[in-house]
Amino acid sequence: MIRLEYFTPDDFPLLIDWINTEDLLINWAGTQFKFPLTDEKLHHYLKHSNDFDHSRTLIYKAVDVASGENVGHISLSVIDRENRSARITRVLVGDTDSRGKGLGTKIIKAMLKVGFEDLNLHRMSLGVYDFNLGGIKCYANCGLTIDGTLRDIKRMPDSFWSIVEMSILESEYYGLYEDKTSSTTDSEGKVLTS
Repeated sequence: MIRLEYFTPDDFPLLIDWINTEDLLINWAGTQFKFPLTDEKLHHYLKHSNDFDHSRTLIYKAVDVASGENVGHISLSVIDRENRSARITRVLVGDTDSRGKGLGTKIIKAMLKVGFEDLNLHRMSLGVYDFNLGGIKCYANCGLTIDGTLRDIKRMPDSFWSIVEMSILESEYYGLYEDKTSSTTDSEGKVLTS
């Protein structure tokens, strides 16, 4: 079981340890950060986030309930309460040995629960580089649909990268997750999911 808890400065060292190459940083955050990741950059990232009722960004660590360990990271950004939409961003399964084993799916499902059940969103979307086939498969397994591809949208030093846009609507979410158990997000931003 995965529990989402607000990401805090206490979590900076582990995230910095996980994001140990420029390629991984670009895959995780696009061009928002320059390598290496630092405490100062992460403080700026956290600024104005994690006020559940008002922030346009909620930033979480993913905690394995059984072990209590921080196993990943995820954000919900561009929260638009009027239009009931948001973007899933900064998805990361921290330990490289844990990738490709379904942990990312659990983290995404926990975030979908926050968006649809706690924030009452109508639409959630994300962008993923087209070469990240594992990510695309994970998101599709969670019910997100490919909306299209933004071709050659990111200029990199030696090429252009394309982004696959994916989304899920509340009706699709509730159609997939029939149990609709109420999610509990307290003032500390803790959410449980299986």
